[in-house]
Amino acid sequence: MATPSVQVAAEAPTIVVDPRLCIGCKACEVACEREHGGRSYMDVYFVERLKSFIPLNCRHCAKAPCVTVCPVDACKRTAEGVVYIDPMLCIGCRLCGIVCPFGVPEYDPQRKIMVKCDLCLHRIREGEEPACAATCPTEALKYVPSYALLTVSRREESAEKLIRAAQEMEELLKPAP
Repeated sequence: MATPSVQVAAEAPTIVVDPRLCIGCKACEVACEREHGGRSYMDVYFVERLKSFIPLNCRHCAKAPCVTVCPVDACKRTAEGVVYIDPMLCIGCRLCGIVCPFGVPEYDPQRKIMVKCDLCLHRIREGEEPACAATCPTEALKYVPSYALLTVSRREESAEKLIRAAQEMEELLKPAP
């Protein structure tokens, strides 16, 4: 499997996910929905073959392909390091959703724009954690305001876990012979 190369800048904030701790309670989805006026940008998936839950949201990549591909610069990085889609500039071309290695940006047919996790930018600016991480009862989601705060060994461990999980998923999703 070709694993997408996703890097996070030292100053970029992110949510670190530990799927081993996720119990599938979906409190993160509810918190996100509450923060964003009825729409959740966090999805918790149950992987039947692995008998495990995995929360999925934007990783706010350092070399975010969504930022690079946007023809109108609606998808950009804020001063806080958050990858953000400006709803006033977005033309709904869907290119960001196509190039995202996690398939996160989604088309909102009512607003005719692309939408995704903004890491609760309004909360970050007030010195608070994103709602999903603040709500998670098992700490499966942890807000890291600067990726540089993670030690190299922790980053390597996280990367290895994600790669193993992706490889297991690919193997399990192969059609039966």
